[in-house]
Amino acid sequence: MYSLTVREHIMIAHSFRGEIFGPAQRVHGATYLVDACFQRSELDADGLVVDIGLAAATLKAVLAEFNFRNLDELEEFRGRNTTTEFMARVIFDRLAATIRAGRLGPGAQGLERLKVSLHESHVAWASYEGAL
Repeated sequence: MYSLTVREHIMIAHSFRGEIFGPAQRVHGATYLVDACFQRSELDADGLVVDIGLAAATLKAVLAEFNFRNLDELEEFRGRNTTTEFMARVIFDRLAATIRAGRLGPGAQGLERLKVSLHESHVAWASYEGAL
């Protein structure tokens, strides 16, 4: 399986509900390094997994919706704990939608899998991976 990974970052604020979260129940900030790993069995006609420039620009555009935002204020997340794991899936779904819409170019039609990882720090991160 071939893969290509691009990286971007976002800064968000949010809070959690539930005793398990301790002091994180209060509003706090997080800076995530976000990796999007595109995968396919065979390279396209140009010898690529996907156009790296389009992949990087698309990840940045998807993340712009959340960057410098308090996730608690976004209607779609009301009542949800926007954990690292949860946000990995949200970003996965948005990237998958851009791939289906053709925004990564015709070469992206051969993509088979996508993995999105959010790094909270150098020692902890969460991911969501699935078929496209």
